[in-house]
Amino acid sequence: MATYILIHGAYQGGWIWSPVASRLREQGHDVHAASLDGCAERSAQVRPGITTETQAEELVELLRYEDLDDVILVGTSSGGMVLARVAELARERVRRIVFVDALALLRGETIRDIVSGAVIDATEVATGPRPGAMLEALSASMEADLAQWAAVRFGQHPAAVFNRPVELDSFWEQSWDASVIWCRQAPNPGHAHQQRCAEKLNARWHELDTGHYPMLSMPDELTRLILEG
Repeated sequence: MATYILIHGAYQGGWIWSPVASRLREQGHDVHAASLDGCAERSAQVRPGITTETQAEELVELLRYEDLDDVILVGTSSGGMVLARVAELARERVRRIVFVDALALLRGETIRDIVSGAVIDATEVATGPRPGAMLEALSASMEADLAQWAAVRFGQHPAAVFNRPVELDSFWEQSWDASVIWCRQAPNPGHAHQQRCAEKLNARWHELDTGHYPMLSMPDELTRLILEG
C-alpha cells in the first residue's frame, strides 16, 4: 500500500480527483485529496495572504499531523507549484512526485509568465474563469454530462497564486524520483513547459491524448500512469 497526496489546480477542489482517488483506494492505497485553502468548499475562507507557499505549508502540516511518510505527491495545473513547495519542505517524507499536465515554475516565475487567459469577477483576493469557459473547455475532451457536472464545480482561486513569484529554495537543486504526464490536447501549460520540467528533473515522460483534465476524461489511464510512476 502507498500513500498518495493528490493536489488540485486553479479553480478546482479536491473533488476533481474523485475518479482517480476511488480507483487508487479500490487497490488498497491511502489517498488524500484535500481542497486547498480558499478553494471549492473552502471558498468562503478566501482572503489576502493565501499563496502557493501557504497552501503548501498547510499540506506539510497534514503530513505531520497524520504521520504520513513515504508519500507520493501528485499535482495538476497550478497544483504543480504547490507540489514542488511541499516536496522541498517535507523532503524526508516524500518518495516520489508526479506532475500531471502541471505548472512547474522556477524560482521567481509567476503563472502569468507561462499562462495567459481572460478572467472576470476578479478582485484583489480571488479570480476566476469567464462564464461558460469551463464548460467549453471540458466539453472538448469528455462527454456532455460529465462536462456539465464538473463545470458547475469550478470556482474562483486565490489571486496571489497567479501574481506572486514562486518561492522555491532548493527544489530544483535536489534529486527526485519524478514523472511528468503531458496532455497533448491542452494548450496550457504546454509541451515546452512540461518538457523543461522533465529535463531538469530527469523525469520519466508520459503522454495522454486528452485535454487538461485527464482525471475526469481518462481516469483509468491516468491512474495506471500514476501507479507505474
